[in-house]
Amino acid sequence: MFKKAKENKKGFTLAELLIVVAIIAVLVAVSIPIFTGQLEKARQATTAANLRSAYDEAAAAVLTYDGKTTTGSATVTPATAEGKTTYSVTVTGVDIESTSLNTDTSLPFSSDVTSFTKGKNQTATFSITEDGKATLKSVS
Repeated sequence: MFKKAKENKKGFTLAELLIVVAIIAVLVAVSIPIFTGQLEKARQATTAANLRSAYDEAAAAVLTYDGKTTTGSATVTPATAEGKTTYSVTVTGVDIESTSLNTDTSLPFSSDVTSFTKGKNQTATFSITEDGKATLKSVS
């Protein structure tokens, strides 16, 4: 009778199950730091894209500036010094997802800002000269 019960034994032993659980735990432990690093890179890319979009809106506001100070979510304030006009453009509604950008991030403007505060609906201020050179002055 005992011999029959032993022959019909199916399934995994406890040792086999523990080995599988240990392997899965090691794989998870290795993948979590890689995953969080990729998440931060994605946040930095989103921040860069949002800043590019804000710059595009600021540049469009300067190009279409006709004396009205507000165009969409951009507010243009011209200032003339030494015969050259510089526009200070404030763009609202900028979402910042990361506190910094990758050093290899290519942006169409220079930046006086080195770190950011994460948040939604922030305000980015650009300084754009009449020859088209732009600088990100602040994000708050």
